[in-house]
Amino acid sequence: MNKEQFTAEVLDAEKCLYHIARSILGNDADCADAMQSAILHAFEKLNTFRREACFKTWLTRILINECYQMIRTRKGQVSYEEYFRTHAQAYEETDSDVFRAVLELHENYRIPFVLFYVEGFSVKEISRMLKITQNAVKTRLYRGRNLMKAKLTGEYGYEK
Repeated sequence: MNKEQFTAEVLDAEKCLYHIARSILGNDADCADAMQSAILHAFEKLNTFRREACFKTWLTRILINECYQMIRTRKGQVSYEEYFRTHAQAYEETDSDVFRAVLELHENYRIPFVLFYVEGFSVKEISRMLKITQNAVKTRLYRGRNLMKAKLTGEYGYEK
Protein backbone atom coordinates (compact mmCIF):
# COMPACT_ATOMS: atom_id res chain seq x y z
CA MET A 1 0.00 0.00 0.00
CA ASN A 2 1.45 3.37 -0.98
CA LYS A 3 0.96 6.78 0.68
CA GLU A 4 -1.89 7.82 -1.60
CA GLN A 5 -3.82 4.62 -0.98
CA PHE A 6 -3.18 4.94 2.76
CA THR A 7 -4.48 8.52 2.75
CA ALA A 8 -7.58 7.57 0.78
CA GLU A 9 -8.36 4.66 3.12
CA VAL A 10 -7.88 6.84 6.22
CA LEU A 11 -10.13 9.58 4.84
CA ASP A 12 -12.75 6.96 4.01
CA ALA A 13 -12.64 5.60 7.60
CA GLU A 14 -12.43 8.99 9.37
CA LYS A 15 -16.09 9.25 10.39
CA CYS A 16 -16.14 5.67 11.64
CA LEU A 17 -12.98 6.25 13.68
CA TYR A 18 -14.49 9.34 15.25
CA HIS A 19 -17.64 7.50 16.34
CA ILE A 20 -15.61 4.70 17.89
CA ALA A 21 -13.22 7.06 19.70
CA ARG A 22 -16.15 9.14 20.94
CA SER A 23 -17.90 6.08 22.34
CA ILE A 24 -14.78 5.14 24.31
CA LEU A 25 -13.34 8.51 25.35
CA GLY A 26 -16.37 10.78 25.52
CA ASN A 27 -15.01 14.13 24.34
CA ASP A 28 -13.83 15.62 21.06
CA ALA A 29 -10.35 16.70 22.15
CA ASP A 30 -9.41 13.20 23.30
CA CYS A 31 -11.00 11.71 20.19
CA ALA A 32 -8.85 13.88 17.94
CA ASP A 33 -5.71 12.95 19.88
CA ALA A 34 -6.51 9.24 19.74
CA MET A 35 -7.32 9.35 16.03
CA GLN A 36 -4.12 11.23 15.25
CA SER A 37 -2.04 8.77 17.28
CA ALA A 38 -3.74 5.79 15.67
CA ILE A 39 -3.20 7.09 12.15
CA LEU A 40 0.44 7.87 12.87
CA HIS A 41 0.96 4.47 14.46
CA ALA A 42 -0.74 2.75 11.50
CA PHE A 43 1.44 4.62 9.02
CA GLU A 44 4.59 3.68 10.94
CA LYS A 45 3.51 0.03 11.02
CA LEU A 46 2.16 -0.11 7.48
CA ASN A 47 4.75 -2.75 6.60
CA THR A 48 3.09 -5.14 9.10
CA PHE A 49 -0.32 -4.77 7.45
CA ARG A 50 -1.45 -8.12 6.05
CA ARG A 51 -3.09 -7.82 2.64
CA GLU A 52 -5.82 -10.33 3.40
CA ALA A 53 -7.05 -8.32 6.37
CA CYS A 54 -9.42 -5.41 5.93
CA PHE A 55 -7.62 -2.08 6.34
CA LYS A 56 -10.54 -0.43 8.15
CA THR A 57 -10.71 -3.27 10.68
CA TRP A 58 -6.94 -3.11 11.21
CA LEU A 59 -7.02 0.65 11.70
CA THR A 60 -10.01 0.41 14.04
CA ARG A 61 -8.14 -2.08 16.25
CA ILE A 62 -5.20 0.32 16.43
CA LEU A 63 -7.58 3.16 17.37
CA ILE A 64 -9.21 1.09 20.12
CA ASN A 65 -5.77 0.30 21.54
CA GLU A 66 -4.83 4.00 21.43
CA CYS A 67 -8.04 4.96 23.25
CA TYR A 68 -7.41 2.44 25.99
CA GLN A 69 -3.80 3.62 26.26
CA MET A 70 -5.00 7.20 26.71
CA ILE A 71 -7.39 6.10 29.43
CA ARG A 72 -4.62 4.20 31.24
CA THR A 73 -2.14 7.07 31.09
CA ARG A 74 -4.63 9.72 32.14
CA LYS A 75 -6.19 7.70 34.94
CA GLY A 76 -6.04 9.65 38.17
CA GLN A 77 -4.84 12.85 36.49
CA VAL A 78 -8.16 14.57 35.85
CA SER A 79 -9.69 16.80 38.50
CA TYR A 80 -13.30 16.26 39.51
CA GLU A 81 -14.32 19.64 38.09
CA GLU A 82 -12.77 18.90 34.71
CA TYR A 83 -14.32 15.43 34.61
CA PHE A 84 -17.77 16.77 35.44
CA ARG A 85 -17.49 19.64 32.96
CA THR A 86 -16.32 17.31 30.16
CA HIS A 87 -19.07 14.75 30.70
CA ALA A 88 -21.77 17.38 31.15
CA GLN A 89 -20.66 18.98 27.87
CA ALA A 90 -20.76 15.62 26.08
CA TYR A 91 -24.39 15.14 27.09
CA GLU A 92 -25.40 18.70 26.21
CA GLU A 93 -23.94 18.56 22.70
CA THR A 94 -26.80 16.43 21.48
CA ASP A 95 -30.48 16.31 22.26
CA SER A 96 -30.71 12.67 21.28
CA ASP A 97 -32.02 10.43 24.03
CA VAL A 98 -30.71 7.44 22.10
CA PHE A 99 -27.19 8.90 22.02
CA ARG A 100 -27.30 9.57 25.76
CA ALA A 101 -28.56 6.04 26.40
CA VAL A 102 -25.70 4.60 24.33
CA LEU A 103 -23.15 6.65 26.29
CA GLU A 104 -24.62 5.34 29.55
CA LEU A 105 -24.06 1.71 28.55
CA HIS A 106 -21.14 -0.06 30.20
CA GLU A 107 -18.07 -0.14 27.98
CA ASN A 108 -18.40 -3.91 27.41
CA TYR A 109 -21.75 -3.30 25.71
CA ARG A 110 -21.24 0.22 24.33
CA ILE A 111 -18.24 -0.53 22.08
CA PRO A 112 -19.72 -3.59 20.30
CA PHE A 113 -23.06 -1.74 20.07
CA VAL A 114 -21.47 1.25 18.29
CA LEU A 115 -19.29 -0.94 16.07
CA PHE A 116 -22.26 -3.05 14.98
CA TYR A 117 -25.21 -0.67 14.81
CA VAL A 118 -23.55 2.66 14.05
CA GLU A 119 -20.53 1.62 12.00
CA GLY A 120 -21.91 -1.55 10.41
CA PHE A 121 -19.07 -3.93 11.23
CA SER A 122 -19.92 -7.63 11.19
CA VAL A 123 -19.85 -9.81 14.28
CA LYS A 124 -16.74 -11.53 12.91
CA GLU A 125 -14.91 -8.21 12.41
CA ILE A 126 -15.88 -7.00 15.89
CA SER A 127 -14.66 -10.29 17.30
CA ARG A 128 -11.24 -9.72 15.73
CA MET A 129 -11.09 -6.07 16.80
CA LEU A 130 -11.99 -6.69 20.43
CA LYS A 131 -10.17 -10.03 20.61
CA ILE A 132 -13.20 -11.88 21.94
CA THR A 133 -15.22 -14.78 20.54
CA GLN A 134 -18.09 -14.25 18.12
CA ASN A 135 -20.48 -15.66 20.70
CA ALA A 136 -19.25 -13.08 23.22
CA VAL A 137 -19.94 -10.33 20.67
CA LYS A 138 -23.45 -11.66 20.06
CA THR A 139 -24.09 -11.88 23.81
CA ARG A 140 -22.89 -8.32 24.37
CA LEU A 141 -25.05 -7.06 21.51
CA TYR A 142 -28.07 -8.88 22.92
CA ARG A 143 -27.52 -7.52 26.41
CA GLY A 144 -26.78 -4.05 25.04
CA ARG A 145 -30.07 -4.08 23.10
CA ASN A 146 -31.96 -5.13 26.22
CA LEU A 147 -30.30 -2.42 28.31
CA MET A 148 -31.06 0.18 25.64
CA LYS A 149 -34.67 -0.96 25.49
CA ALA A 150 -34.98 -0.72 29.27
CA LYS A 151 -33.36 2.73 29.36
CA LEU A 152 -35.42 4.13 26.52
CA THR A 153 -38.75 2.73 27.72
CA GLY A 154 -38.16 3.57 31.37
CA GLU A 155 -35.87 6.49 31.98
CA TYR A 156 -36.62 8.45 28.82
CA GLY A 157 -40.35 7.79 28.77
CA TYR A 158 -40.70 6.05 25.42
CA GLU A 159 -43.49 3.53 25.15
CA LYS A 160 -43.00 -0.10 24.20
